[in-house]
Amino acid sequence: MQLSIATTLLACTVVHAFSDSSPFVLFSTSKLNTPEKYDQLQTSNQVIASAKELLSSCPTRDYVIVSQPNVHAADIRDGSHCKMRSLCDTIASREIQGRFSVAEVVGDLSTHSLEDYVKEACAAKGKVAGIVKVDLTHLPSLEHKDKREQILASNDDQLGLMLDTLEGDYTLVMVSDPNEFKAYQPDFIEPVHMDLKRGDFGSQEGKDSGNTTYDNRPLFVKYQFFTPGIFVALIALIVMLSILGVGLKALGSLEVSYGAFDKEMGPAAQKKQQ
Repeated sequence: MQLSIATTLLACTVVHAFSDSSPFVLFSTSKLNTPEKYDQLQTSNQVIASAKELLSSCPTRDYVIVSQPNVHAADIRDGSHCKMRSLCDTIASREIQGRFSVAEVVGDLSTHSLEDYVKEACAAKGKVAGIVKVDLTHLPSLEHKDKREQILASNDDQLGLMLDTLEGDYTLVMVSDPNEFKAYQPDFIEPVHMDLKRGDFGSQEGKDSGNTTYDNRPLFVKYQFFTPGIFVALIALIVMLSILGVGLKALGSLEVSYGAFDKEMGPAAQKKQQ
């Protein structure tokens, strides 16, 4: 079953998902030992390691290494949304037997390391690899949509003409530098620093004007420790404590003799009983 570019770039449903990532595409007319499942978000080291493993057998005679700066994964989607029609048609054709692509690659991808590895891998197999390097024009940012689409179409035509010159035994690798998305930078309002000192307006004005002044007034003049509410509360507390003290003193002054609760047994008590 053939894989489409929409399947291989499944994770790229949002164009502006990552500000420091770029797509990676590798396809060949020879069958590749591509894993059935792999992450669509990988680091550059992981992608380079996977690509070297696929190219270790020197699968084809010719190798095309394409550098397309600032390309997005959405630019090479399959279907009507593909903006590099020649590239997408070639990937979806029956001629292509092996495909490997990652939608979001974090980090820089070096074409030199892949080029050197292909030469070494093919030399180990007793083959001479024909390497063609294609540096396409840098794409403008998304803000310049018309100019970007024009340059992208021109680059696609250039790449399509180059692919037509190959004899059906080739492997193409397309890399890009990290996209030039501007990451969101939130704007925070500076907090307002309020002076909690009372009656210190003169020093604050001095700070605002750039002249630093020091308040050398006494402590009890600079700060107000007793407000009218605190003063009234202290007076009420003194009055209540005084009343409490008088009450406790009155209770403590009561004196009752021990004999007041004894039963009378004398003649007077007997006369009262009669």
